[in-house]
Amino acid sequence: MKVIIYTRVSTKKEEQESSLERQKKELIDWARELNFEVVEIISEQHSGFDLDRQGLFRLFDTIKKEKAKGVLIQDDTRLGRGEAKLAIIHQLYRLSCQIFSKQHRGELELDAGESTVLHIIAKVEELQRKMMNQKISWGMQRAIREKGYNPARNLKNQGMGGREKKEVPLEQIIALKEKKLTFEEIAATLKGFGYNVSRATVHRRYREWKNRQQEIAADEQREMEETI
Repeated sequence: MKVIIYTRVSTKKEEQESSLERQKKELIDWARELNFEVVEIISEQHSGFDLDRQGLFRLFDTIKKEKAKGVLIQDDTRLGRGEAKLAIIHQLYRLSCQIFSKQHRGELELDAGESTVLHIIAKVEELQRKMMNQKISWGMQRAIREKGYNPARNLKNQGMGGREKKEVPLEQIIALKEKKLTFEEIAATLKGFGYNVSRATVHRRYREWKNRQQEIAADEQREMEETI
C-alpha cells in the first residue's frame, strides 16, 4: 500500500523540532514493519487549530497525485485539534484514504462523539449532492423545454449497450451553449445520454473551440489586410 507519513508540531521551539524528528523516525520504522511503500514524508510546524497549512495542502495533493491509500501519524492530534481535526479526517475519508495511528498500533480509532459528527457531516453532504443534482436536472429539463433543443436527435449510438462513451460531442456542446444553457446544464444533459463528461471538461472543450474560432478569424483578417 502506498502511504504518506505526516508529522506536525505546533511551534518552532528546539524541543518541538526534536519531537518532529522522533515522530518521523518512528513512523518510517513502523511503515517498514507494516510493509508499506512511503511515497512522501511531510513535516510541518504549525498550530493544529489552523486549516491553512502548507503541509496539509501538500498532503491532499500528494494523495491524489500518488494515489496513496493511507496516512501514517503518531496520533490524531498530529492531524489537528478540535473542529479542524474532524474536518481533515472527513476529507481523508472522502479520498478513500485510511488513517493509521502509531498510538493505536493500527487504524485510527475515534470516540463515539467524533464518529457521530462525521456521520452527520457525510449525510448532510450526501443530501446536498442529491439536491444539487435534482436542481441541475430540473434546470436542464426546463431549458430544453423552453429553448426547444433536444440533443437526443443529434446524439448517435443510443441504446447500443457496451462501454460508456468517452468521447466529448463538441457539436452538441456548441449547440446547447447557443441555446443559453450553462456548462453545468450541458454536462448534465450529455450525461443523461451516456457521455461521461464533467462541467470542467465541457467548459474546456468549448473554450478550446472558441479560441480556435478566434484564431481562424484573426488569420482571415490578416490575409485580407495583406491583399489590400
